[in-house]
Amino acid sequence: MSIETRILPELREVHSQFPGFELEKNLEWSRSLVSAASVRKSEHVNTTSRKIPRDGGEMLVKIYEPAGRTNDLLPAMLWIHGGGYVLGHPDMDDKLCELFVQTAECIVVSVDYRLAPEHPYPAAIEDCYAGLVWMTEESAMLGIDVNRVAIAGASGGGGLTAALALMARDKGGPSIIFQMPLYPMLDNRNITPSSHEITEEGSIWNRTDNVAAWNMYLGEENDVSGSFSYAVPSRAESLAGLPPAYTCVGQLDLFRDETMEYVARLAQAGVDVEFHLYPGCFHLFESLAPETEVSQRAVQGYMDAMARALHPNRVL
Repeated sequence: MSIETRILPELREVHSQFPGFELEKNLEWSRSLVSAASVRKSEHVNTTSRKIPRDGGEMLVKIYEPAGRTNDLLPAMLWIHGGGYVLGHPDMDDKLCELFVQTAECIVVSVDYRLAPEHPYPAAIEDCYAGLVWMTEESAMLGIDVNRVAIAGASGGGGLTAALALMARDKGGPSIIFQMPLYPMLDNRNITPSSHEITEEGSIWNRTDNVAAWNMYLGEENDVSGSFSYAVPSRAESLAGLPPAYTCVGQLDLFRDETMEYVARLAQAGVDVEFHLYPGCFHLFESLAPETEVSQRAVQGYMDAMARALHPNRVL
């Protein structure tokens, strides 16, 4: 049975119109598919950009905060954009980050980490960690409550979110109270059943895309032991001591099985985790078809989860 026949009717047109990535044949063209569209900025959110230090240079971060905010300290979230470690830019998630600000009443810092293959592992995770350290060290300037800091990202950004939680745990900080690795890219082995299901050309992130992206990200490296496990979170020896988590994935997503296995391991390690599986939904469904009922339900689900995590004493 083809994947197309299993997709929810409300999502089929979007899926059929997507041209598909060609990472190996034309990386720059593939990058253009996820370039930011022009969106109307929310009058309720102020956005600023600045350069912050990272190892060997500087990087861009975008800061989103409520317009007209008071001097009260606010919780904060580090957002990590998706793109399979090889695509993407913070600009493409402006609308999403604004929605997090408004729903979870928080400050969002979105980091422009370096992309593979120009900058293979560990450049991206080191940049994400630098962003987390910066936002906590500059908490007074940013008006952040360091006791309420979360991390989140989708797809490749979800994989980096999981890796960042592991790295912060192992380094002893900064403190994270919540992680949200949405349909995360966690495992380079491509041995799960779902990694063999999504193979059709034009599918949104198929097996060919995944193999190519992992090869670009890992470069010459193939040893995932020790600290290198931050590249492949699913291969971390222990998930104990990580912050509570929320994740979701479409049933027709290549990352379905690795996400479900990671959720099970988190639960077995004593980490509180909430998980949602969306039947008939493919990779990035809620981003590509935002007006559909299932997409709105999925987005509201993870927005509400972040609000609950960042305001634990509030009845929502």
